[in-house]
Amino acid sequence: MNANQNTFIEKIKASYSPSGEYIYLGAAMLDGLALADAEVNLPLRMMNRHGLIAGATGTGKTRTLQLLAEQLSDKGVPVFMLDVKGDLSGLYQPGSTNPKIEERAQQLNKPFTPSGFPIEIYSLTGKLGAQMRATVTEFGPVLLSKILELNDTQSGVLAVLFKYADDHKMPVVDLNDLKKLLGYLAEGEGAKEIKSSYGSISTATSSTILRKIVAIEQQGLGGIFGETSFNIEDLFNRVDGKGVISLLNIADVQSQPVLYSTFLLSLLAEIYQTMPEAGDLDKPKLVFFFDEAHLLFNDAPKAFLEQINTIIRLIRSKGIGVFFCTQSPMDIPESVLSQLGNRVQHALRAFTPNDVDALKKTVNTYPKSEFYTIDKVLTSLGTGQALITVLNEKGIPTEVAATLLTPPRAVMGPMAAIDCEKLMQGSQLFSKYKETVDPVSAYEMLTDKINEIQANENKVKAEEEERKRIEQESKPKPGEKSLVEEIMGATITRQIGKEIVRGLFGMLSGKKTRTTKSSGGGLFGF
Repeated sequence: MNANQNTFIEKIKASYSPSGEYIYLGAAMLDGLALADAEVNLPLRMMNRHGLIAGATGTGKTRTLQLLAEQLSDKGVPVFMLDVKGDLSGLYQPGSTNPKIEERAQQLNKPFTPSGFPIEIYSLTGKLGAQMRATVTEFGPVLLSKILELNDTQSGVLAVLFKYADDHKMPVVDLNDLKKLLGYLAEGEGAKEIKSSYGSISTATSSTILRKIVAIEQQGLGGIFGETSFNIEDLFNRVDGKGVISLLNIADVQSQPVLYSTFLLSLLAEIYQTMPEAGDLDKPKLVFFFDEAHLLFNDAPKAFLEQINTIIRLIRSKGIGVFFCTQSPMDIPESVLSQLGNRVQHALRAFTPNDVDALKKTVNTYPKSEFYTIDKVLTSLGTGQALITVLNEKGIPTEVAATLLTPPRAVMGPMAAIDCEKLMQGSQLFSKYKETVDPVSAYEMLTDKINEIQANENKVKAEEEERKRIEQESKPKPGEKSLVEEIMGATITRQIGKEIVRGLFGMLSGKKTRTTKSSGGGLFGF
């Protein structure tokens, strides 16, 4: 071993030798040789400072995710991962050795010990695992606008729907609730009700939003909105001291990247809103791996990016670590990238001018190294190798280290279908979230309100029709007196009759009329 190697090993040891618990990543490499004494470790207490795993397709990103998840589970830290192709289910079963793994173990001077880990499989459709759902209210207008691919005007209308529902204590649970709310506020009494306080909703805008909601339903994805809503506490489970690795299998919804990536962000948002402040912990409460992260940021509106930035910045205080996994660091917005203190960069390719530009920008995100020419290392890394820099226990970036990564200990591939089905059916969470619950929500509340309005309108209409009927019946036929005239005539006749009778009876009773006095005295002069 030469002096340069000794100097290198000492610097790596000084950077990557934490006093507390850590994740063993592998051995640092110099001049293409792995130096087993130069261990590259990631302090467990720094994993809530977030991280990035990047690299071209086929360079080993998924296996890096797997080895991190395995060691976190061993340390009692629960993990949540996106399983894009369904090939992470093998984490449940111990792996087996082969010549390549044996060679890697010798280079690292670490024995290969196969092991399986507790897993829970979830699905957005309920077909490939326990059903994951969230209510429309839990998504909120910003994330839902992203899923529906709404423009600014349409997003503003969606915000009005949520504000009205919130003001009127009206739960919006599923897409039926949302459609009912949209229909009510876009026309009729609902439109009159909101005009002064919330503004008007044009027919064109409401129709566009409705079509996009229906499109989600037609794709069979409406089931992710509703009750029973997923309880985030189920992500923090442990089995025999090991953290459970929760896998969201999206093999059957790969064509809907905006949907599943936004759903993941909604989970993070709920974790942030509900978890208590944790301060500095010796190890994170949960590590959240965000695979295919570029899908989250593609064509994202400003409000959406701001929400992501806020969540990533603040969620570490809740003891939650977030690792983004994507092909290039340039896929991540700069405001988010600046918060990712732990970097595992697999090989980058520079085949096009855009690739060369991305390579230059990536190089600038790494600390200077006296041992490496960063751009050359990044383009020459092999499968299972990565350029690494992490935060040490004091939060200071470590020396950059080209690293030969340790292999995963579980099966590197999908579990057999029959075993997967058996595991899924035996899961308590599969049973817990299997059935859909339909609580009283906006749909029922608005239906009752609309029925009440309709009943009142029918009553007023009936009263008006009765009034018109009476008026119609009171009109005289040709040649006949009207009812009013008959009543008035009868009244006058009765009055005259009374006067005549009074006169007659006055005479018969001996009453005399007043006359001028005369000598003859009586009426007839007697």
